[in-house]
Amino acid sequence: MIKLSNFSSIFIANWKLNGNLPFIKEYYQKLSTNSNNCTIICSPAIYLSNLQTNEKNLFFGAQDVSIYNEGAYTGEISAEMLKEKKSNFCLVGHSERRQYFKDTNETVRLKSINLINKNIIPVICVGETLEQKEKKITKSILSKQLEEGLPDISNYENTLIAYEPIWAIGTGLTPSLEDIQEVHEFIKQIDKKLNNFQVLYGGSVKSSNSQEINDLESVDGCLIGGASLKVEEFNRIIS
Repeated sequence: MIKLSNFSSIFIANWKLNGNLPFIKEYYQKLSTNSNNCTIICSPAIYLSNLQTNEKNLFFGAQDVSIYNEGAYTGEISAEMLKEKKSNFCLVGHSERRQYFKDTNETVRLKSINLINKNIIPVICVGETLEQKEKKITKSILSKQLEEGLPDISNYENTLIAYEPIWAIGTGLTPSLEDIQEVHEFIKQIDKKLNNFQVLYGGSVKSSNSQEINDLESVDGCLIGGASLKVEEFNRIIS
């Protein structure tokens, strides 16, 4: 398993349901990584075999995994299958999976266990809706998501946390730097063992705000969605 503490920052590109072989070829021709940082490309699983490289600081991940290891579950992809495709990371519990595919804290926990057992690092995504933010219950929502979704076998070397305020994803809106710092500090205090976890920020991250976000003491990197599809923009973020 990759030693996360070896890197200054961690940047994850979530391509979502985008990309094709010509896109990947052009992306690789232009991609420029920083040797001090860990850069991860989370593509649709079908393209994982097309993403392999010899660069020591560039890794690959999937966007979801099954709670099942095998059996009559049409359309599912197991952790073992991702391992065979040399996936190093996998997003779990992204808000779009929770919203459209009914992921729960319990399925997040089960998926994370399957991944860790195959030496794949789960990136557990948590975050509040705009309604929850306005009700000022962000911290209780995050506590519940992590207390129920974080496996007992998780530790700071085999699991990442990504805080994504749902109301900020794809909207161009971002919390204030003070709010991001406060929430990340809170996440690391929910459980004693979370103090050493690396927590990434996601939600309308772009080159114009990524550096000031990543420079926050409690932020260990960023999860980038739409901006990661433009390789020149992604290069500016990870440089």
